[in-house]
Amino acid sequence: MTNIRRILGVGIVGTALLFFISSFTFSSESYYGESLAITTNPTNIAKEKEVKHLKTPEPLKGVYMTQCVAGTPSFRDKVVRLIDDTELNSIIIDIKDYTGTVSFLTGNKEIDSIVGTGCKVSDMQEFVENLHNKNIYVIGRVTVFQDPAFAKAHPNLAVKRKSDGGVWKDRKGISFIDVGARPFWDYIISIATSSYAIGFDEINFDYIRFPSDGDMKDISFTHTGTTTKKEILRQFFEYLDSKIAGTGVVTSADLFGMTTTNTDDLGIGQVLEYALLNFDYVSPMVYPSHYPPKFNGWPDPNKVPYEIIKFSMGAGVARTNFLEKEIASSTPDAKVLERINPLQLRPWLQDNDYPVHYTAEMVRKQIQATYDVGLTSWMLWDPGNTYTEAALLKD
Repeated sequence: MTNIRRILGVGIVGTALLFFISSFTFSSESYYGESLAITTNPTNIAKEKEVKHLKTPEPLKGVYMTQCVAGTPSFRDKVVRLIDDTELNSIIIDIKDYTGTVSFLTGNKEIDSIVGTGCKVSDMQEFVENLHNKNIYVIGRVTVFQDPAFAKAHPNLAVKRKSDGGVWKDRKGISFIDVGARPFWDYIISIATSSYAIGFDEINFDYIRFPSDGDMKDISFTHTGTTTKKEILRQFFEYLDSKIAGTGVVTSADLFGMTTTNTDDLGIGQVLEYALLNFDYVSPMVYPSHYPPKFNGWPDPNKVPYEIIKFSMGAGVARTNFLEKEIASSTPDAKVLERINPLQLRPWLQDNDYPVHYTAEMVRKQIQATYDVGLTSWMLWDPGNTYTEAALLKD
């Protein structure tokens, strides 16, 4: 990995990217005290029957489902019918949500002992199996460092208040685990392998970042210490990739949308190239509602959904192509080269009414923009799980 680090340090995250974005201005947000007995190999969680996995579809077209909806058959059936009736072929289901609650019993005592306030899905394995019977690819979403339940159980691993050493919380009252708290890394890997063991085809890692909202003047990362945010996240990505390699688990990472256009780490540690090197798929959250006014000269990004996605994902494609060429010219690592390509990029697109009503035309324009930069796959995000059927092609 030495050559790759040199490329990233000098070539890509530095001046070499300026060929693409130099004419634009972007905004940015500017040990180990505990040993956990975490088993990263799945325990006896799958029932006494064969668990099958589906191959990642190309193209992939998916929608998100909360674990509360997954635990409510009448509601989840509506989403499944939408997949049956349209071009959709995949679903992303919460395994661990913003409360830190793991949505099903894994049989792993270290995981099951963490009690959160979120919803549970009593028949998760059967639900995944039923989705497979319909040829629906199943992705499990794991909210990583945003985890109040784990922070409550292990407060010494949490992000701290600088003022008094207590557990820091963001403006919504949610606590985070310090990215540098390495015992937590194995907890996340254990969740991933346990979920794969009951049938999830892919594990999607979200909130793989430092916190950004709240009293940032009274925050302390005692486990990260003096290590830079982007460096400790790079180490986490590499550790995750190395431990999951060979298990059969397909991995994907959610990143802030502006990671495709910013050359810094947005103040949260995220660098696009580090994710591309360590995950099978990377999903920038390029929701127009998440871009600031006057981004790239657009007074209101909500009014230009096509342009936002085309510009942002176009930048992502350019950076991925550049990374691929640089690696090909400097390292013989065939496995790395096999992974790096623009089709790794699979954007999250907006299908919710924040802060404006989203029409079928607005959703479809985002999908078209994805295609127009040469990408094939996309996923729709609506925390309410009510998707715009008119925006989707019929099956």
